[in-house]
Amino acid sequence: MRPTDKALGMDRKIRRRDFINGAAVGIAGAVLPRAAAARGDAYPPAQTGSGGSHPGAFGVAHELAWAGRKDWGPVQQTDASVLYDLVVVGAGISGLASARLYLLEHPRAKVLVLDNHRDFGGHAVRNEFRTGGNMLLGYGGAQALEEPAHYSATSKRLLSELGVDPGRFETAYDRDFFRRHGLAGATFFAAERFGSDRLVRHPLVDYTRFLPLVPGLPVREAVAQMPLGAEAMRELLMLCEADGDRLEGIPPASQEEYLYGISYRAFLERHFGVRSPELFALLQGLTNDAGASIEVGSAFDLMSYTGLPGIRATALAGVGAQREPYIYHFPDGNASIARLLVRSMIPGVAPGSTMDDIVLAPFDYRKLDAPGSPVRIRLDSTVVEAVHNGDPRTAGDVSVTYVREGRACRVRARACVMACNNNMLPYLCPELPATQRTALAMAVRSPIVYTNVVLRNWSAWERLGIGFFCAPASYHSVSMLDFPVSMGGYRFSGGPAEPIVVHMERFPKGDDPLATASEQRKAGRRELYATSFETIERATREQLAGALAGGGFDPARDIAAITVNRWGHGYAADEQAPVDAGDGSRSPPHVVGRAPLGRISIANSDAGAGATIDTAIDQAARAVAELGRLRSV
Repeated sequence: MRPTDKALGMDRKIRRRDFINGAAVGIAGAVLPRAAAARGDAYPPAQTGSGGSHPGAFGVAHELAWAGRKDWGPVQQTDASVLYDLVVVGAGISGLASARLYLLEHPRAKVLVLDNHRDFGGHAVRNEFRTGGNMLLGYGGAQALEEPAHYSATSKRLLSELGVDPGRFETAYDRDFFRRHGLAGATFFAAERFGSDRLVRHPLVDYTRFLPLVPGLPVREAVAQMPLGAEAMRELLMLCEADGDRLEGIPPASQEEYLYGISYRAFLERHFGVRSPELFALLQGLTNDAGASIEVGSAFDLMSYTGLPGIRATALAGVGAQREPYIYHFPDGNASIARLLVRSMIPGVAPGSTMDDIVLAPFDYRKLDAPGSPVRIRLDSTVVEAVHNGDPRTAGDVSVTYVREGRACRVRARACVMACNNNMLPYLCPELPATQRTALAMAVRSPIVYTNVVLRNWSAWERLGIGFFCAPASYHSVSMLDFPVSMGGYRFSGGPAEPIVVHMERFPKGDDPLATASEQRKAGRRELYATSFETIERATREQLAGALAGGGFDPARDIAAITVNRWGHGYAADEQAPVDAGDGSRSPPHVVGRAPLGRISIANSDAGAGATIDTAIDQAARAVAELGRLRSV
């Protein structure tokens, strides 16, 4: 029997926050933190939305793209006396990096950054919580610097200029935390699909690349405890115990390319003879951040990155062992990188000068758009058009129109970097060639839900001996204790009696596993926009209650806060097959899409076909370099 809302704690007065595409949405019954209330709810990382519903970061953009709206009323010429040297559209990592790199070359430049969100950083957004006198930090999007030793010289140079030393994380990240507390991975089978709630202390996805977990139950003992039929258990055990190359006739040097080219389901059918619908359904619920079903997602991605079983049955069994440890993580994820970028351009916004002190540095958002400042960041401002004032080949400046508080505004600049999603550029830049607009529209990002739950203690996790669990039939496919990082005066939870952030993830893909990856992502996006916060909160509480019941967890008592971060346009799409470039040649869509036009250049992770911070920085550097030639025009 499902627990009642009262038993789940749906009626409890806790801090509830919902961020849709980075914009805070009002939640009935939310509790406004005292500090935020004193500031008039003007500090985005701690916003609850209870001060009134925000119209949404995506509302104006959807009117433009979905309804074809062109008229936004009389246009007000803001900053009328200023011709900016550079206007950047988008205050994510790529946009902020574009502004910073431009300023390094032109220190006296006047720069304006426009963004539709209430906070800067794009996906690198910070969630702040206070409970029991403790400050807790979470990340609402971009997690970490992934394998920074392999970054380009450009990315390394910018991060170093910001004071980021990856070696600092060697001591900031507590790599012994999970081992010290005996925390393994697990798999949760929810009653709704499997008849009764059951937690098995063995993860069906290998998450040790991301968390240094201790080993759980031996695989045979674990599979024997799983609520599966005989055929599914037999095939699952065969898959989990497989050791040695099963890719007969495919040379080891060609296996990665081969596995990229077939789906995970095809891999299971061809090389393991898997036939059980029950096993296929089980694995389907574990795809997590693949952004596609097992019928569509590549076998290599689903095994090497997502962690589904089978990689040990190939010559690539050690592919993950060569990677750098996943420890390069600030307590608020890459939000600290965004903060470092902003502080480097607007020093008065926050004190300090190091990567450590940025973690707890108080930010004065009033300084972001201060009159007279050479660098201004204007939030809650949705750009609806960027066009040259004349022929793009000879024009001396660009006009950028944006909507803020329901009013249309316009600024002018000698150059413009479009650092927003590629999907929006065909609507924002009507001067782009048709072939380029078509290529830009192909960049369909994977939708993401990151839910952060603050627990008053994590005793149940320690009693059960787990720090992570996957859940093939639950709303969130992954739930984990947050990364154990202490730095800059911020201290991670010292023990199970103290508060902690639990991070939970969902990557909606729709109900048609045979649809293309793009169509699955679009279906997931529609689901994301149509789902209420109440539905997500209830699913979150039920999932934690069911999985942790054996450890004495009480969702009504133990949950102190919930923040849901929804990204309709999340992970950038991977590289796709070449398309018409408009000049008789063919190139990948992201290459065709990023071509500059006159005084407009394009910088974002879409332009590099990679959802990593170094991709965002490298594309910013390329865009700024393209604009360099304009200085002599």
